[in-house]
Amino acid sequence: MAHFLTGSSSLAFFSRCPPHRVISSCSHPALCLTGFGFVLWMILAYLGTCVFFFVPIVLIRDFSAAESHRRHAVVQCGTSSSTPRISEPEVSPAESSAVIQGGTAPLVQALQSTASQDVACFHFPGHNRGKAAPSSLSKLIGSGAFLHDLPELPELDDLFSPKGVILDAQKRAAQLFGSSKTWFLVNGTTCGIQASVMATCSPGDYLIVPRNCHISVISALVLSGAVPKYIIPEYNSSWDIAGGITPLQVDEAVKELEEDGKRVGAVLVTSPTYHGVCSNVQGIVSVCHPRGIPVIVDEAHGAHFRFHDSLPSTAIEQGADLAVQSTHKVLCSLTQSSMLHTAGDLVNVDQVSQCLQVLQSSSPSYLLLSSLDAARDHLSKNTNIFDEPLAIASETKDQLMIIPGISVLDLPCFASDFPAIDQLRLTLSASDLQLSGYEADDILYEGHQIVSELVGTRSVTFTVNLGTRVQDVEKLVQSAKHLSEKYFFANSSKPMKENCVCGPLDKISVHLTPREAFFSKKRRVRIEDSLGEICGELICPYPPGIPVLIPGEVVTHDSLSYLMNVRLQGITISGAADVELNSILVCNL
Repeated sequence: MAHFLTGSSSLAFFSRCPPHRVISSCSHPALCLTGFGFVLWMILAYLGTCVFFFVPIVLIRDFSAAESHRRHAVVQCGTSSSTPRISEPEVSPAESSAVIQGGTAPLVQALQSTASQDVACFHFPGHNRGKAAPSSLSKLIGSGAFLHDLPELPELDDLFSPKGVILDAQKRAAQLFGSSKTWFLVNGTTCGIQASVMATCSPGDYLIVPRNCHISVISALVLSGAVPKYIIPEYNSSWDIAGGITPLQVDEAVKELEEDGKRVGAVLVTSPTYHGVCSNVQGIVSVCHPRGIPVIVDEAHGAHFRFHDSLPSTAIEQGADLAVQSTHKVLCSLTQSSMLHTAGDLVNVDQVSQCLQVLQSSSPSYLLLSSLDAARDHLSKNTNIFDEPLAIASETKDQLMIIPGISVLDLPCFASDFPAIDQLRLTLSASDLQLSGYEADDILYEGHQIVSELVGTRSVTFTVNLGTRVQDVEKLVQSAKHLSEKYFFANSSKPMKENCVCGPLDKISVHLTPREAFFSKKRRVRIEDSLGEICGELICPYPPGIPVLIPGEVVTHDSLSYLMNVRLQGITISGAADVELNSILVCNL
């Protein structure tokens, strides 16, 4: 019985003992069993076997369950990245939102902690935390990027159902940016715009939108089935730049649709524009909210507004319901990472979350997500972070304005009462030097190694940001002076170039909705023969990403002339199947 008493299987013990030995050859009288005693012994042996088999199994299952519970628990980082705190997954969202956990950048800390684990990895991605990283890219960006390129492990939370570090990081962002809820975006501001439109507009609803909206709005119209009601923004032909829209224009558009019995799903405003022109969002909100109409703001270029008193007010501060910001532009997260903010109760936040799950990758990059958390942390620790960039931009603007032949875009360039232009955008014109924006940009780049942000037919835009150095703007000013010295007198005797730029957005005619045109059959025609046809593709000089022709619009003389001029200058065209723009697709009705 030694085997039985030490936990070995009693069945194995009996299998090793012949029956006659068990019954009649016992060495100890007390263990010699006959008749009823033998039967009793067999029963006890069987029960003992069950106990010894069952107890270890229960213990193992309980231990495994405990390990699984810990592994898949909600992990929230404490002050030390190496000792994550684990909270019970049964905690309700209300309880979870009551306190923001410790640590200054929870998602960054969780990523660092997880990447430092000494584990055998059998999960994606295939480079296996950098062990199989392509050497050419690893040499370029370092092995650390691959080490931290991790999938949605339990320790790193779930972007579409956040309960741990992502929820914590998003709450911190909402607190800093002044919203009631913030979503992290890994598909850029584009997916935030699309989700905002889809969450507020059902098929057939009208979306009031400026005609100089970003191409992401057009894709949102295709996805949602909403019908556009375009507002034509003020256009300065001398600069070939469109401004913002006014509350009066929005009010007129809403009334016109109401009179026709149409339902307005939302109003979308681009503020600031790529050139930094801000619309009166507060005034637009005052027009919309009494009617129960939510206001969406494409604030891609205004993520920094909240972080200095001299900067314009943010869309959320002015009462917008949804604001989408490119955190990667003026702020310092990685390219393609953005945030979507909401406030008020006009928009169903669950609907927004569902739309984002449809639109965003199911394999989000934790490098992008953690960069949003890191950018937020960086801003929260440096309250005066924009003092220097604003001082640099102001001094640079003053110096540029006194250079002969150089003009700087400012509010007086527009007749409308726009509240502000972003001080960190410096848009220059060299038209008085007889130079187009493209010519000036080429000279500045090839001759002075100045890289601009945005080039237009009659302007060049430079952005001052957190990384701009004094020597950079000094170089820009000196280069602009050189441009003036070289071309001011050389071209002064030449006749002024005729301003052949016409407003491409003034006279639009919509025959189909973007969704109808997108899914219609099409044919290709020469661009010279496209006048009067219904455009079947989105044709857009990029940057700035403002479409000249949208699917469903009639090709007009103004839009065709503008595109021909753009093609002549060799400008990049986005959206057209024929990148050379010798032909375009039109709807085959």
